[in-house]
Order: sequence, then C-alpha cells, then structure tokens
Amino acid sequence: MACVLLFSRTLPASHRLTRTSVCLLSLLLSCLCYWALFPADTQKSGDPTPSCRRAPANGAKRRIHKSPPCVWPLGARPSGIDASDRGPAASLRVDTPSPPMGNLKLGNKKLPNAIIVGVKKGGTRAVLEFIRIHPDVRAAGTETHFFDRNYDRGLEWYRGLMPRTLESQLTMEKTPSYFVTKETPRRISAMSADTKLIAVVRDPVTRAISDYTQTLSKTPDLASFQDLAFRNQSLGIVDTSWNAIRIGLYALHLENWLRHFPLAQIHFVSGERLIADPAGELARLQDFLGLKRIVTDKHFYFNRTKGFPCLKKPESSGSPRCLGKSKGRTHVQIDRDAVEQLRDFYRPYNVKFYEMIRPPAVFTSVAVVAAENPFEVYCVLRGELCASAWAGGITSQRWSREHLVVAGYQIQSGTPRRSEKFGFGYT
Repeated sequence: MACVLLFSRTLPASHRLTRTSVCLLSLLLSCLCYWALFPADTQKSGDPTPSCRRAPANGAKRRIHKSPPCVWPLGARPSGIDASDRGPAASLRVDTPSPPMGNLKLGNKKLPNAIIVGVKKGGTRAVLEFIRIHPDVRAAGTETHFFDRNYDRGLEWYRGLMPRTLESQLTMEKTPSYFVTKETPRRISAMSADTKLIAVVRDPVTRAISDYTQTLSKTPDLASFQDLAFRNQSLGIVDTSWNAIRIGLYALHLENWLRHFPLAQIHFVSGERLIADPAGELARLQDFLGLKRIVTDKHFYFNRTKGFPCLKKPESSGSPRCLGKSKGRTHVQIDRDAVEQLRDFYRPYNVKFYEMIRPPAVFTSVAVVAAENPFEVYCVLRGELCASAWAGGITSQRWSREHLVVAGYQIQSGTPRRSEKFGFGYT
C-alpha cells in the first residue's frame, strides 16, 4: 500500500487516486506477489486426481510448508508420475495398509492358542517353564486369572497381557484355578472353541498335602490338616468343601470341561511322570501342540537337593535354571491313618477319571488292580498283560503270568478276587 500511495503522490492533483482505488490496487498487487512467490501446481484437465508434490531428492533442501497429504482413490494411478519418481515405497499397493510400526520383528499380541488350566500344586509352573524354552512358544509370565476373576475386563485387556509373538509361534498362559472354576470352560470356548487345553494332575492326596504345606507357610496359625480334611475322621467322613480336597476330584471337574470341549482337545500331564521323566512328558506335550520335538532330555538334569528336574544352563548363562524356593519344599508330615483314609476316599474318583480319559476301545474285560494314583492304574488282561495308563498315552508291558508287580506290591497270579485295598487283584 505504501508503494501505491507514493505512486499516487507523483501524479498530478487532478489524476490522483481515491482511497478506495488505492486499497483495491494494493490488494491486487499483493495477490500477484503471492502467486509469484508460491506458484500453484498445475493439473491436467480431465485428471481427477489431486496434485502431489514430489519428494525432494537426497541431499536437496526441503521447503517448509503445509500441504494436504496425497491420497489416491482406490485403484487410481497418479498421472504424469511414474514409479521411479515415487521412491522406494512405489512398490507397495496404495490400498494396502502398512503393518504397525515396531511389530515387523517383534510380532503382535494375540489371544492364547493353548492354556494350562490346572491343577494347583500339580506341576503347572514346571510345565510352563519347560515348554517355553521351545523357540515356537511364547507365554505370559504371570497367572492372568482372566476367565475366573477378571472376565469383566474384556478380551482386549486379556490380549494386552500376552507376549508379542510371530505368526509361526504359539501364545500360551497358565492359571491353575481354571480347572475347578465352573464358568471357565464356557468362557474359553466362547473366546475360541479351538483352544488347546493342558491339565497337570498328580496323586490327589499328595497334591492336597502340598497345597496345605504352601498355605501353612503363609498362615502359621492354620488348623491341622486332619481338622480341615475331615468332618469326622473316626467315621472317615471327608470334608469336600475344603478347597484342597475338592480340587482332587478330577472326574467331577472334567465332566464340566467335556460339556464344552472334546476330550481330544485336552492333554493331561502326569505330575509324577514330569519328575521321573520330564523329557518324555514334554515330548508328548509338543506332539499335542503340533510342535517339533526340540525340548529333549538334553535340556534337563535332576536336582537331588530339590528333588525334581531343572533345566541345564544355556550357553549364554552361567548357572542352570531351577524353579523358585517355594517349589520342592518339604511336605508337612501327616498321620498315616489319615493318608490311608483319603486314599480310600479318592479311589473311586480316580478310577472314574481314568475311565473318562482312556481310549474307549483299548481295554476290554479289564480288572483294575491299583487306583491310588489316577495315572498309575494297572490293568490285567487274561492274566498276561499289565498296562500302566499315563496322561500322555497308554504304554503296555508284558509281565510274567506267575508274578505281577503292581505299584510296588507283589501280587501272585491265580484266581482273581476282590481286594479291599486294590479293587481287583490276583492271589
């Protein structure tokens, strides 16, 4: 405007511009200067795509200005710009979203493909620590308790607790209380009916004593084991409302799971076999999960101090990996009569549990010889074949017709008779 006023002063008085003319002329000159400094990108007539600025070449100075992003209509190609002009990203389809930043190598958080659902004090932590050394397995480190305590938080909250996994890896978690929670099977099935389930079980009497020992370490003034386990010990009446006893009723809990999942989708790990033969149990577990058998006996050694297997030290570590101090603690000594009473109580439940998980056509005319351990049920076929049924499968071994050794007891062959202690036996 100053230039226009100065120009107007040089004119004769009769030709000087009015104020309105000065304002209009100033506005026109301002527009011309702006267009000269910031020329607009031209666009060919008939080309429906918006104009886009080319990215500056390497080393070229970048002009700082605001401009709308280039967004091409789906399936449209920008006219006048070939692939070489669009840089390295030209090979990507413009209608395909890029993967999330930071996830290309670390993977994404996914809902679990497999869950260790139980049981408490059965060996679930050992199973998780052993299987997670497999390169194709990633597991949540802590118990999530999503399906029994935090279900109202939603699946996205649950997903957020999972580790990042690649497409080829399995996601796992463990929460032992799931096995005995009524609503859990239905809720897991609603999440995914294809979820693989793992249950680690052991002799329910030993499990109950271990459970009590752990609770006693946290609550020193706890009542005695016998007072909690029995309503009337002299009559042998067991208190099934006590959680330590109720958990060991495996057959009752399994019935609830079989309403929502087929038996083939549930894998049972023997807590006893996990100690005696960890590599064998892990081999069967890897088969169940569809994994290559990478975790083998070379990964384990038996720690005599703790009384259970530990992982051998990896090359990058200076010491072997054993479970924490709370694992392998010495059990409280329980009166032998109380132990025998509990074994008598659990025996029919153990037999039923075994009958539920065994292959239906494997045994016919079978006499159950011992049923103190649900995974150490010995059977006799025609007095010749004695088979021990474990969680991961059934292995058979021929024994002498004259002499059968069952669960550490010598049973002579002869006429079958009913035995109060063993069910059926040979004498």
